[in-house]
Amino acid sequence: MAKQAVVREVKSMTLSCDPVGNLLLVKMSFAAGKDACFFLPAHIVFWLLNHLPVNQDPNLTPPPPPPVVEPQDWDDVATPRVDTLQCKEFPNALRMHFEMFSREELVVLLNRNNIELLRQFLENYRGDLMDLGIF
Repeated sequence: MAKQAVVREVKSMTLSCDPVGNLLLVKMSFAAGKDACFFLPAHIVFWLLNHLPVNQDPNLTPPPPPPVVEPQDWDDVATPRVDTLQCKEFPNALRMHFEMFSREELVVLLNRNNIELLRQFLENYRGDLMDLGIF
C-alpha cells in the first residue's frame, strides 16, 4: 500500500527569482508553523500562469506576512527542485502536488487568498523568466 502524502495548509509564501531566469525559489509558511523551500522551474511557472484562476472577489483579504527569503535558502544544497506538478481546484482552495527531483513529494493546500498571492507573484516575475516553451 502506498504511503499517503501529508497535505500542508499554506499560511503565506514568498518567491524570489534567480539572476539567470531559470528558477524561482518558493518559500512557504505552513499553518503547522514550519517553512519549506523549493525551486520552481520557469516552464512550470508559465504553465501555472496559464492555468491559475484569477480572483473574482473584491473583498479578498491578504494572507499573513510572508516568510523571508535568506541567502542561505538559495545556497542550501538540500533545497529540492520541482520535477512535476499536479493541481486540483476546489471551490475555495487549490491542492498542489509537487513531485521533487531529489526528495519526497510535497502536497500543499492554498486558500483563495494564497492562490491570488501566488498568481500575482508569478505574474510579477513573468518578465524575469525565460519561457523555453517546454509545454
